[in-house]
Formats: sequence, C-alpha cells, structure tokens
Amino acid sequence: MNKSVVLGFSGGIDSCTAAQHLRDDGYRVVALTINTTNDYSLLKNAESKANELGIEWIRHDAVELFRHEIIDYFTSSYANGYTPSPCTRCNTLIKWRILSEVADSLNIYNIATGHYLNIVEHGGHLYIAKAADYSKDQSYYLWGIDEDTLRRTLTPMSNILKNDIRQNFADKRESMGICFLNGCHYTEFLASNGIELTPGDIVDINNNKLGEHNGIARYTIGQRRGVGIPEGMRIVDIDSKSNKLIVGPNNLLYKRILYIDNCRITNPDQLLSANDITIMIRGIGRNPERPVKVESTYCGYRITCDDMAWAPALGQPLVLYRNNLVIGGGIICGFE
Repeated sequence: MNKSVVLGFSGGIDSCTAAQHLRDDGYRVVALTINTTNDYSLLKNAESKANELGIEWIRHDAVELFRHEIIDYFTSSYANGYTPSPCTRCNTLIKWRILSEVADSLNIYNIATGHYLNIVEHGGHLYIAKAADYSKDQSYYLWGIDEDTLRRTLTPMSNILKNDIRQNFADKRESMGICFLNGCHYTEFLASNGIELTPGDIVDINNNKLGEHNGIARYTIGQRRGVGIPEGMRIVDIDSKSNKLIVGPNNLLYKRILYIDNCRITNPDQLLSANDITIMIRGIGRNPERPVKVESTYCGYRITCDDMAWAPALGQPLVLYRNNLVIGGGIICGFE
C-alpha cells in the first residue's frame, strides 16, 4: 500500500492526534513505540491506545542504544560541567533514526511523529520550520535531522493548536521534562548512575573562597538559588578540573561571541551570506532577539551577537533561524 506511514507513538495526546489525522487522510498507520527505558506501563498504554484507534502497533527495543547514546552522554556531560540537551540528541540519534530503519524494514517510505513542527522547501532545500502553535513549537529540538529524513517525514501536527485538541481527551496530562528521569531530580539520577557528587569550593572571579558546594553536577550556569552565595551573585563558570564553582555579578553572564562545533547546517552559503539570522540557545526562556553575524572557523562557526546572549553554557545547543526556518545548529564549545 502506497499510503502507509510509520508513526512514532507514545500513546499521549499528541501522538494519538497525529494518528487520527493521518488515518483520516487515508493513510495506513503503523504505530511504532520505541522502548528506551523498559517502562512497561508506558508500553502497555501505547499498545492500548493504538488498539482504541484501530491502528497497527509494533514495539522496537532500543534500551542499550538509548543508554549508550543518551544516558551516558547526559551523565558524563554533567560530571564535566557541561549542560546537555538529551532530547535534541535523542531526536537525531534515536527517534528519527529508528523510525527510518523500521519503515525501511516494512517497505514503507513515510514516517511521522506527534511533534509540533512544519517542513518547508526553500531554494532547493528542505527545512524544519516553526509550527502554527508557537507555544508548543518543537523546532529547537530537531535541528540535527538531515534533509533525507525530512523528505520522507509527514507533519500531521504542523497546523494543530494544542488547546483545540485537549478537550478531546479525558486524560489531559502532558509528559514534561526528561523522560528517563521518571519524575526524580536529575542529581538523584546522576548519583544512581555512578556520578560522584564531590563537594568543592565556591570562589569569586578572583579565586577568593566564598563557601562550599555539594558537587558541580548539581549546578548550572546562571543559577543563584540554592547555592548559598551573596545577594546579586550567580554562577558564572564551572571548573570541572578543579571542582570549583565560580560566581560573580549577573553582567558577567552576558556573552557577545559564541562558538559552536558538531554542527549540521543545511546550506552553509546561506548561513554566511544572510544578514537576518537569529539564534536560540534555549528552547524556553531568554534568547537574543536581534540578528547575529556568522563566520566559519576551523571546527565550526563563530556567532557575534549585538543583543548579547545571557548565560550560555558549554554543551548547550545553539539553533540558527532565518525567519521561521531552522537553517542549522551546533553545540556551544566556547564564548567570550
């Protein structure tokens, strides 16, 4: 059957809505649930929801792959003072990869998910674009997906407004945060996965000791609560080698120049020639609003911001936009 699609399916509001829209558009929907954590209640719920919708359901086990690519990356990043983005990495290395592989094994071309995103063709290239519901737009987390994958991806949620579909579901709860934490604080998860939360010094920018911390993995750049530092001070740097937190005034968190590596750029020529490129360094929260200047470096790109970026952190994704189009992204590897 030509009109078939493999849908990434959790059994939640979004993936169920995506399944309904694809089915109503005449597609044979194969609901694929990727088992990453052996949470059998989630698997059972997904199978039950697929049965209710009258669509096929299959399960794919990827527990070891998920541990290697996502959990190990998450724990080692925090242990070294970095700020990881496991959802971005999972979308690229787990979800879309497995969707494509399973679809190929079933001789199905089309794939889809319940993500709020659009896909737009411009200048001979395919780009992820922001969805109609800006409050639920997930384009920031999808910059690593390549054009070949986008070419076969359907976008049933591109024009959906979340508030319009909630009323159709008795259970209106949404999955929030990082899935594998299962409700616990990330520091508890780190400790349970062998990351030592070793106490160390809190110092100012002149290396004067101000106090002690309970392990650098407990803290992030820009944090002020729960640190025990003087009023008006924030964490401005994390030195994993000396196990120190460096604190200072808020103005030290503003950075004009950012460096990124591990990049995926759809059209490098466009990136370097355009004068209307904007960036996001966090999916929710404070981001520079004015256009930036982009220059290539030996290992990535140098981003100069007129509207300075607040509290960028090593390991954090930086996503490049041109209007509503995601033209690429990378991982912050330095700033000044």
